[in-house]
Amino acid sequence: MRMLLTVLTLILASGASVQAGGWYEPQRGSALRRDLMDALRPHAWWRLGGPVEFVVNELRVSGDVAFAMVVPQRPGGGAIDPATTPMALREGYDPEYMEGFNMEALYVKSGNMWVVVDFAIGATDVWWADGFHCADWAAVIPEVCGD
Repeated sequence: MRMLLTVLTLILASGASVQAGGWYEPQRGSALRRDLMDALRPHAWWRLGGPVEFVVNELRVSGDVAFAMVVPQRPGGGAIDPATTPMALREGYDPEYMEGFNMEALYVKSGNMWVVVDFAIGATDVWWADGFHCADWAAVIPEVCGD
């Protein structure tokens, strides 16, 4: 019982909220939250142009895996012009076939660093809901992995 109370105290002190599936959301301003956003930022810069910041809709961590659902924007809340992004200019993406700039990402922790393993911008489907992703990330996406 004492061990359980110690663990719960540490979780609450960290500012994280534990969910029923075993994942938790890192608190705003925490080093973990910053590390996860910093791991995603280069991918957003490459496809959308920089600089970007994120509005976080979902951020889930369980052990050495994480899942994010974010909306990139320009610093201070500025909108990103789809027609001027590297995605459109360099890669030929048509903004008409995208679901805005919503981004989803799957992470793993490698040593002391978080790494984005898979991500999408403007996806119109739930691309992370397959057996391949569920094998490793079920703890942070239980609603699509049957847990």
